[in-house]
Amino acid sequence: MKLKADRLPGGPEEISYPPEALNQSLALVDCNNFYASCERVFNPKLNGQPIVVLSSNDACIIALSNEAKQFGIKVGEPLFEKRDIIKKNNIVVCSSNFNLYGDMSRRVMDLLSGFISDIEIYSIDEAFLNFSGHKKSGRPSRRGGTVGYSNAMNPPQGVGDPHEAVSSVNHSLTEYARTIRQTIQKWTGIPVSIGLARTKTLTKIASKLAKKSKKANGVLNLIDSPHLDRALEKVHVVDVWGVGIKSARKLIEKGIRNALQLRDASDNRIRHTMGVSGLRLVYELRGISCHALDNCPRPKKGILCSQSFGRKISDIAELKQAITAFVTNAAERLRKQKSAARHLTVFMLTGFSEDKQARKKQSLSIKLPAATNLSSELIRQAMKAVERIYQSGQSYKRAGVRFDDLVPSEQTQISLFDQAASAKTSRLMETVDILNDKLGSGSLRYATQGTIHPWKAKSEMVSPRYTTCWDELAEVLAK
Repeated sequence: MKLKADRLPGGPEEISYPPEALNQSLALVDCNNFYASCERVFNPKLNGQPIVVLSSNDACIIALSNEAKQFGIKVGEPLFEKRDIIKKNNIVVCSSNFNLYGDMSRRVMDLLSGFISDIEIYSIDEAFLNFSGHKKSGRPSRRGGTVGYSNAMNPPQGVGDPHEAVSSVNHSLTEYARTIRQTIQKWTGIPVSIGLARTKTLTKIASKLAKKSKKANGVLNLIDSPHLDRALEKVHVVDVWGVGIKSARKLIEKGIRNALQLRDASDNRIRHTMGVSGLRLVYELRGISCHALDNCPRPKKGILCSQSFGRKISDIAELKQAITAFVTNAAERLRKQKSAARHLTVFMLTGFSEDKQARKKQSLSIKLPAATNLSSELIRQAMKAVERIYQSGQSYKRAGVRFDDLVPSEQTQISLFDQAASAKTSRLMETVDILNDKLGSGSLRYATQGTIHPWKAKSEMVSPRYTTCWDELAEVLAK
């Protein structure tokens, strides 16, 4: 049963909660400085060095190591504003290598799935685990699957005092989390922090504190912890998961400055300030689970693929190459979530003119004859759109495609006279996706995408794709 906070009329004393809302044992596994850590796995010389990782086109800082944070650098700042600080302090600059980061993320998540089956992959470097009702734990085996591990959820036999039993269970969970952390570190080289608590919101807090606390050593268990109030008091209200900047300002004006004060605020006060979503958040801080694990994420309602070019483009042939690449990428994502698109939008943005006038956006939306996820058909329609909106003499700095009005692919209606051809093309797309997944993205591509891509974003300091490209495997010299 899922707890619905919008149906709760008053404070916690007025409501009887289902056991699953009160007795959850959740964990959040968060990779520390993930992008920087991925760079360090294959280049140990970077250990202890300050690192910043750049966005597409080497424009902005999107990630940094703890050492770089000490120089006042923040995520989202343009690179050119920090060049002097970077040069003065010998900070290592890396272009983003999403092929490497994505593959390392997959390896970490595969390891977690070997320990716990009930898992929600929340982002590229975070995952929620559900220990509730987990009778037999396991650890990944080198042959695949799991091998037996100690029963982390059940207290030892002969424990009479229920408080001792709870303490024993929590100790087992903490040790199990340490085993998970050590295994990920050993098998992937990625350091992680793990926070355990009764709710998702509390695991977020526990994980964040686990990163900063030397005593916690990467694992902090707040399940029925006597130190919970102290932990909440350390967290500023703006750092609570689900509290935005505007809501934080309103709360601070009302004297609510940390997570402990937010938890203890009255329901009516929170409902008036933050609405029903804020009330759910407060109940989460009180240890009442309002957000279940989402281990079956819903398909996206729209898929976008766009990119800024490494240089301005005025040639329509180069524009068609770029748009083909974007369509191919988005179509793969369509097929991965088993969807088909009924609307296609192609857009192109010009660069700023010499007199600094605002850039222009040119776009065209097309209603497709039938819902499809076939790259060939989507590329054909996109090329028609490019020819219609392209203006000779214009220089374009960015372009992209978007698929909307998505439907399940098995529900698409096809022509009576085209069933065989459509089935054949679908099998071809499936084969192409398998080969590209095995050999690397773009190993098989359409001719209109070309082989030389002068429009590609700048990546002047990108590291090799150590784990996804045969030509860029790490080299080891033995003497």
